Parts: sequence; C-alpha cells; structure tokens
Amino acid sequence: MGWKTLDDMELGGKRVLVRVDINVPVEAGRLTDTTRIARIVPTVKDILAAGGLPILLAHFGRPKGKVVPEMSLRVTLPALETALGQEVSFVERPDAEALAALPAGSVVLVENTRFSPMEEANDPQMAQFLASLGDVFCNDAFSAAHRAHASTTGVAHLLPSCAGRLMQAELSALESALSTPKRPVGAVVGGAKVSTKIALLENLVGKLDLLVIGGGMANTFLAAQGAQLGASLQEPDFIDTAKAILAKAESSGCRILLPVDGLVAREFKAGADHEVVPLGPDTVLAVDQMVLDAGPDSAKAITAAFADLKTLIWNGPLGAFEIPPFDQATNAAAADAARQTRAGTLISVAGGGDTVAALNQAGAAEAFTYISTAGGAFLEWMEGKELPGVAALTP
Repeated sequence: MGWKTLDDMELGGKRVLVRVDINVPVEAGRLTDTTRIARIVPTVKDILAAGGLPILLAHFGRPKGKVVPEMSLRVTLPALETALGQEVSFVERPDAEALAALPAGSVVLVENTRFSPMEEANDPQMAQFLASLGDVFCNDAFSAAHRAHASTTGVAHLLPSCAGRLMQAELSALESALSTPKRPVGAVVGGAKVSTKIALLENLVGKLDLLVIGGGMANTFLAAQGAQLGASLQEPDFIDTAKAILAKAESSGCRILLPVDGLVAREFKAGADHEVVPLGPDTVLAVDQMVLDAGPDSAKAITAAFADLKTLIWNGPLGAFEIPPFDQATNAAAADAARQTRAGTLISVAGGGDTVAALNQAGAAEAFTYISTAGGAFLEWMEGKELPGVAALTP
C-alpha cells in the first residue's frame, strides 16, 4: 500500500512520537466513552515490547490555538493509565533531553497539540520542534488524517515514519472495502441531507454495484422522481443534483435502491402516531405529513439486496433512528448485515458518528468486520480524496 507499519521500523532504544486520537467525550470532568483510548493500546504495547519509548501526541477539543484549561489532555490520564496498565508521565512542555533520559518502559503523554496556533497551521517551526523530540514518527490517528497539521503531516516528513496498528487496520479495511473489494460491492448511505454527501455519492456510484439511499436524503431523490412528500425533510435546491447522480448510476451500472414505502407521521417525537405509506414517483402526502423511516417492504428489499453482496460499506442511518419507532428499518437492515457477516458471507465496514451509534443501538456493531471511529476522515476517504496524514506516510 506504500506506507510502512511498526513491523518495518527499528524501535529498540528509540523515542517514538505517536500521533493518537484520544479526543473522547467528557461530561462534568468524567470521560463518558473511552473507546478511542482502548484502540491505541495495541500500538503503545507493541512499541514498548520492541524497546521503544512511546511519546503520545494528541489534540483535545477545539481550543483554537489558545491554552484552554478545560481542554487539557490531563483529564484522559487516569483512563489511559488504566487501559495501558501502567503509569503515564504527563508533560506540558516537552524537552528532548528530559525525554531521552526517561527509563525504558516509560510512556509519555504531551499536552494538547492544539494549544499552539502553529499546530493547525502546520507551521514548519512546530514540526521541527516535534521532530526534535523523537527518532521515529508513528501516526495512529486515522480520524485526524484528513487534517494537514504539524503533528499529522509536518513531522512525518522529518522523521522515519509509519502507521500504527489502528491506522493500519483502518487503511486495510477501507482498501479492502472500496479500492480492491470482493464483488458485488454495495453501500448504505443515509443521513439527513444530500448536500453534505454529494462528493461521496458521486464517487460511490462509479465504483459500486448497489447503492442503498436512506434517511432524509432519500426524500430528495424521491422528489427528483416526482414524489410530493409534504413536510418531509428534503432539499429542493438539490433535486437536479439527485437527478444527475441517478443518471450517473444508471450509466455506470450501479443499482440505486430507494425506499418503496415509509413510516409517515405528523409529529417528530417518540411514539408518534404513524402509518405505512407506499413511496414512489406518484406519492402525494398531505402538507403536514413527513416520512421518518423506511417502511417494512423497503427493509425487506434492502436485506434481499444484501444477500447478493460480498462487500458492504455503511454510512448513515435509514431513518430517524434516535426516536422509536423510526429506528425499525435501520435495525432490520443492520441485523441482517450482522447475520451475514457472522456467517462469513459478507465483509462489512462502517463508519461515521451517527452510523456507529445506530449500529450499536441495533446491537449489530460487534458483528461488523470493521467499525471505523473516524468521522470526517472516513467520509473523505470514501469521497476519493487524498488524506494528508496518509499521504505523508508514503515515501
């Protein structure tokens, strides 16, 4: 793939700068989800086992180049020490000589890189400073790989560089899902708006055999075919865009699957009265009616289409999954993808914040082949964009 891994590096006695993503949610000083911390453990452990000294670089929140005490990485220290099973030294202002003097087996966490305005500017001076702290650079933060910052790309050009275990897993999963997939390959793309996923849809229809479109964005595609969907979330300004994507899909041999029925309500709230309504070009809803989920026939059509696939990529829910009963289509489709993955007949890769939440809620996430914790980076990769943090690892 063009980039090196930890297995390609000589780490014994070396200071290893490791860019990680431990930007975890915090409420009232408590970490509410430590998944990202758990996922960096294999990289840190492998560096220690090889005789290297891991020096962790990370951002936390959006301090915009200023020191913001409540965005200090110090809050992650207890969870990090628990995950690693050892003490971690916290350093506000790292010093190369002090780091070099640390005993073997040490782990260091450096304060929030974004406390300096030079980080997001990818300032060469900051990159040079970071490079002076280590002998090797390891990027294990795929979720920050779409940012050209000093700690993601600048330093990578100044030291021997490689991907960490999490970065390696992310890149391998995405390569196998989109670049060199087992075919037929399909994708589920859901969410509220077409406008936020134009580049994604345009890229995918040229590479997929099947594209399932759900969520609010499906309404815009149905409207492009002539449906009148009342108060449903839709984007009239992007109807021409939807038509162009449908045309491109047809010319490239990508089958697009839109909802054929939907759960329609007059209120957007949990337990709202609703009915199942057929959806198609001739659908006309009342002005106060809105489609809040794909219907049971749509879910059956989706799972039937899944049966023909070898690879599935998932980004976005099929309805307003946070509000029952409008989680039914997402739950049914996710359960079927999980079943096929367990059976070994489907490779399933998913990513994006709402996607992970929806698959967790459906009880399907653990069965998926790979779940990406990256948001923007996952989307940009699927859009076909070059990620600066990945490109910087390629000699």
